[in-house]
Amino acid sequence: MPRSPRSGNPLVAVAYLRCSTDAQELGPEAQRAAIEAWAAREGVTVAAWHADQGVSGGAPIDKRPALLDAFASLEAHGAGVLVTQKRDRLARDTMAAIAIEGLAAKAGAKIVSAAGEGTDADENDPAAFMLRRMLDVFAEYERLVIKARTRAAMRVKKARGESTGETPYGYRAEAGRLVPDAAEQATVALVRSLRASGLSVRAIAVELNARGLVARTGKPLGKTQVHNLIARDAA
Repeated sequence: MPRSPRSGNPLVAVAYLRCSTDAQELGPEAQRAAIEAWAAREGVTVAAWHADQGVSGGAPIDKRPALLDAFASLEAHGAGVLVTQKRDRLARDTMAAIAIEGLAAKAGAKIVSAAGEGTDADENDPAAFMLRRMLDVFAEYERLVIKARTRAAMRVKKARGESTGETPYGYRAEAGRLVPDAAEQATVALVRSLRASGLSVRAIAVELNARGLVARTGKPLGKTQVHNLIARDAA
């Protein structure tokens, strides 16, 4: 006969926290406080805490080391609950949320939100199941909306000539705009001249070092940086 899945203790939980930003209202302290309050109300002991910080809700499971550790903790502590502050802390990707539920079930646990979203005494209740899936879909939708807004804002900034990322060598950022930096532009011009004379990338880096020209970090300009400057001209 097939072996039935292990069933963990419903009064023992493993907590999972996830933060994609440093926003305080979404931070680990706030999530932990909400879970501790839930555990006190429900008479549940939280045996272990695991937090993925700076991790998007759309990240695949294998890119979340703390979540993987949480699955191991479920079995190690015989826990019957994997608790999160809110359902969207679990994932902002519908398929990822379903996969996480399956892995938790395999470890003998069910997913519980401290906020009570989609939680039901009978986890197979059709209404509770539908609510969980709706929450997963809305969480993914919200992530995609935020992503779309960010891309739109970046396009607007780029159209205005404003800086949208790391300031390229040869420029400095002023009031959101890229302004040529005289000293760095002189170095860029020298790289172009040396390359035009037939010098290799290695030879150019050696020459720059001999002249005392350094990167923004104060270290010598290396082959990679020289190659990037040349490639930027060719683009």
